[in-house]
Amino acid sequence: MTALTTVLGTLPMAFSRSSGSEFRAPLGVAIAFGLSATTFLTLFVIPVIYSIVNKIRFKEKRVTAV
Repeated sequence: MTALTTVLGTLPMAFSRSSGSEFRAPLGVAIAFGLSATTFLTLFVIPVIYSIVNKIRFKEKRVTAV
């Protein structure tokens, strides 16, 4: 939730074309898309990798116990 509000709050800064925005726009783009990418990784990719590793480890433990 916090990441979403931060991303939405920096989008106007990222896409602004007003006077002086050439200094603020790169920072807004970096924050918005960087935070979006890391949030996606944290919420989706890391749990999937953990689940796959956990299944492999469970199968190895089951084979060695039998």
